[in-house]
Amino acid sequence: MPGCLEAGPPPTALCALKSSCLNRGQTLVSPQPAVSVLCKAMWLYLAALVGLCYLLCWYRERQVVSHLPDKFVFITGCDSGFGNLLARQLDMRGLKVLAACLTEKGAKELRAQTSDRLQTVTLDVTKTESITAAAQWVKERVGDRGLWGLVNNAGIAQASTPNEWLTKQDFVDILNVNLLGVIEVTLSLLPLVRKARGRVVNVSSVMGRVSLFGGGYCISKYGVEAFSDSLRRELSYFGVKVAVIEPGFFNTSITNSERLMQSFQEKWDRLSLEVKQIYGEKFLASHMKRLVVLKPLFSQDLSLVTNCMEHALTACHPHTRYSAGWDAKLLYLPMSYLPTFLVDAWMYWLSSGPAKAL
Repeated sequence: MPGCLEAGPPPTALCALKSSCLNRGQTLVSPQPAVSVLCKAMWLYLAALVGLCYLLCWYRERQVVSHLPDKFVFITGCDSGFGNLLARQLDMRGLKVLAACLTEKGAKELRAQTSDRLQTVTLDVTKTESITAAAQWVKERVGDRGLWGLVNNAGIAQASTPNEWLTKQDFVDILNVNLLGVIEVTLSLLPLVRKARGRVVNVSSVMGRVSLFGGGYCISKYGVEAFSDSLRRELSYFGVKVAVIEPGFFNTSITNSERLMQSFQEKWDRLSLEVKQIYGEKFLASHMKRLVVLKPLFSQDLSLVTNCMEHALTACHPHTRYSAGWDAKLLYLPMSYLPTFLVDAWMYWLSSGPAKAL
């Protein structure tokens, strides 16, 4: 019925409504390109910030202490290995190197390879009288300038046998050199280092982060880490900086496989029959074989370690810790942060157990 029909909006009104809706839709869609540009700009700023931080770190790393030729550095364990190479390296750089060797033969060979600036002294870090004499010798040479650098490098190692195979004396022998020797040498020379506001560089190991075998070696290196941490905090009040070097496995006299195999065999030979039966000949053969298999993996480039030592002594901003070697950086350092049960599982998988293991 005509009376019941309602008139609809005119066509012009419909066109205006559609146009209004389209305009509103465009308003909602239009911010998307702006957001995209903003995100790109943020990533660009972030990349620029990261690049700037890298450049600042690179520049900071390469700032070197002034007047290096006037500075004295005392290094222990210079007969061979890291200490020998570091002494020659610093001598070439112009520093006044005071090199401590265990034997006169080692001292003579080192002097033959270096300039007249380098001086040597014989030192047994297990004997108090030897340390006292060496400290007095250093004092006479550095005078009022003090000692800029002390590098505690002297160390020994034993075969990585189970703790049960060892005696108290086995632990004492290695702790006397690797830990107590470091402590006594440091305490004897500390007044000279403090006078120069110098550096203390202690050679630890990746085994000071994760203990993978028995014996006194890992214990001694954990001790060096703890001693260095407390020393760093105490000496920071006097402008003295303490750094720790944590090398991986390198081909030195300490890691000589023939010597370690001989030591392993000697420890086995003195065991009681009961203990030998518990572990079995297969356990002995497996560990002997592992020493041979691992030797080719040891790094030949000792400069990876001595470069860290040199940076700790000569840089304006030395690191607290240096990990030297690919195995230290990629394997042992990450492993030290893993949960204990994962490290244990990895060790169980790699090594063969005793004959009478459960």
